[in-house]
Amino acid sequence: MAKVAEAEEKTSGGIILPTAAQKRPTSGDVVALGDSQVGTKQHPFSLTIGDTVLYSKFGIGAIDLEIQGEDHVMLREDDVIGIMPSSNATAAEIPHLVPIGDRVLLRVDEQGEVTLGGVILPDAAKERPLIGTVVRAGPGKLDKESGERKAIKVAEGDKVVYFKYAGDVMETPSGEKYVVLHENDILCKA
Repeated sequence: MAKVAEAEEKTSGGIILPTAAQKRPTSGDVVALGDSQVGTKQHPFSLTIGDTVLYSKFGIGAIDLEIQGEDHVMLREDDVIGIMPSSNATAAEIPHLVPIGDRVLLRVDEQGEVTLGGVILPDAAKERPLIGTVVRAGPGKLDKESGERKAIKVAEGDKVVYFKYAGDVMETPSGEKYVVLHENDILCKA
């Protein structure tokens, strides 16, 4: 269970946002953990109480709760993308995200503005990038039967090709693009 971060009431430029325009936060501080039991087996958590987590807004089974007037979310550890470096983390801290499980943080390689034939591409004609450089990888997926982690096969600095629609795309205020995806969404090393 995580206490949901406060919604941004202003833009970075200082414009006040009406409630309907405020984005629902997808980060929060872990305030409680379950018993980590799946079936008859106990599995260790990757998270600890106090971690600030970034989670998927499309998580299956995420339950929104209000406890003593504060927003909380109850979710599976599998729906957590990674651990942020501090509470109330901002988009500028995305490069410091620590992925969990079998997730990998990639810095997206920008696509060229000009084709090999010399044609200048407008933004609408550009394909979504498919190549990225591994910034950080999680410890690997937990095998539910044996309790062992399967090590991830990519490492920091590897250039990889990934599935076009995979992962959660994020951008820093300076314009750097990142994607966090599951290892099985990586097609090959480039």
